[in-house]
Amino acid sequence: MTEERTLNLLGALALSVVDGLNAAVEASVGHGGETPAALVTLGAEPGLSINTLRQVLNLSHPGTVRLIDRLETQGLVERRSGSDGRTLALFLTDAGHERRQTILTERRQQLQFAVTSLTPDEYEQLTQLLEKMLTAMTTNELQAFAICRLCEEEVCPSECCPVDQQYCRMVKK
Repeated sequence: MTEERTLNLLGALALSVVDGLNAAVEASVGHGGETPAALVTLGAEPGLSINTLRQVLNLSHPGTVRLIDRLETQGLVERRSGSDGRTLALFLTDAGHERRQTILTERRQQLQFAVTSLTPDEYEQLTQLLEKMLTAMTTNELQAFAICRLCEEEVCPSECCPVDQQYCRMVKK
């Protein structure tokens, strides 16, 4: 097996998983694009500013404001005064938390579909390889947020998350 073939297989798998996730979330929640990532991120990191959310989602400032305006109109997000008095902090409403949970449930179901053919030993190997790859891909705090923008952080707390662990090691240096 060549390195190029392995990379090609990884790319095909990644694209298939992303396409499945996007289709499932959009069908069940009615929103695509960065809406699901915004809801999941704000549920995991309540109180983010629009600017920080913009960076995590890799959107323009006006695009992020329009996204938050739409989510606020739908009763999913609310703006509150930020810690410094000049910025606004973003929080999910109860309806936003419910929508977030729906997104995470759909995500988990799609990901389960991708690994159903693995044996328990292969599943454990995959976990170890994914941890190693995610650790290597994390180079700064913003990237850590971006990598985990659709993560179900409740099942991967920071003490065992390879992205958080790598970020913590970088900060301590």
